[in-house]
Amino acid sequence: MAFRASEIWKGCTMKTAGKGYGLFLLPGFILLILVVFIPFGMNLYISCTRWSGVGIPQWVGLANYLKAVTDTIFWASFRNNILMIFAVTVIPCIIGLFLSVFLFEYGLTAYGQRTVAAIRSGIYLPQILPVAIAGIVWGWILDPTYGALNMILRSIGLEGFAHNWLGDPATALPSVMGIMVWFQVGYPLVIFMSALQRLDPQILEAAQIDGAGWLRRFFIMVHGIKPEILVVVLTTTIYALKLFAQIYVLTRGGPGTATIVPSYFAYQNFFEKANVGYGAAVSTIMTTIIFILTAVFIRIQMNNEGLGEY
Repeated sequence: MAFRASEIWKGCTMKTAGKGYGLFLLPGFILLILVVFIPFGMNLYISCTRWSGVGIPQWVGLANYLKAVTDTIFWASFRNNILMIFAVTVIPCIIGLFLSVFLFEYGLTAYGQRTVAAIRSGIYLPQILPVAIAGIVWGWILDPTYGALNMILRSIGLEGFAHNWLGDPATALPSVMGIMVWFQVGYPLVIFMSALQRLDPQILEAAQIDGAGWLRRFFIMVHGIKPEILVVVLTTTIYALKLFAQIYVLTRGGPGTATIVPSYFAYQNFFEKANVGYGAAVSTIMTTIIFILTAVFIRIQMNNEGLGEY
């Protein structure tokens, strides 16, 4: 009987503690409603109206969404956004994987912890630079008249390769993509190197004893840090889908629509064209895509961790 009473008391204590902890979640939940759910609901309503930003919005239903389906500029921005995913997610993740494995397996042994930390910090530096400053510097580098890149090409006898890199529709988007790779490669490198620290060294030693080559050990390490890879892919994909600042600073979506992306296209409709309802519709479409991708990635990660049944 005493044992039963103690178990009941323990259960009541845990329930009371759980209710107490729930109060600490209340401020965050209120902020989530105020900062996320209410603005999203207002944006959803505005997307179903024709509104210039002043006056009374006129309800038009799904007209803005139907317009987006047939809008060539929207699809051009969407196509550019898909290409940006390669520059922000795919290429930096591949480079980051190979660099992290190389520095982890060879760099620490050959050069030591301090040197590897300095290299890692140098590659990560673009992540902490203000976007405006980095964009302005890259604009100077790629300037067709006095830019450093064209001056270097001319000085080594390759004047024929000097080009208006951001002003030509054929090279503007590849140039921005190259800059985005420079921006992003440090992020997966830092995450992957931190993830490699938690791997059991006995697994890698056993693989090396069994005669596994570098490529096979590489795939063993990649398999070991799969959760971190999924997190990096998810966060960088979301970042690519809402990319705005770099486009605004470097090209303003030009020349023409060569570098326009949905976030900047929505900005144009919001502030430059005073077509707030259509801009809200574009924003809602991209937000929905981000929500779907997030749910898919979380589901994949739960299945990989054996939590799919919960």
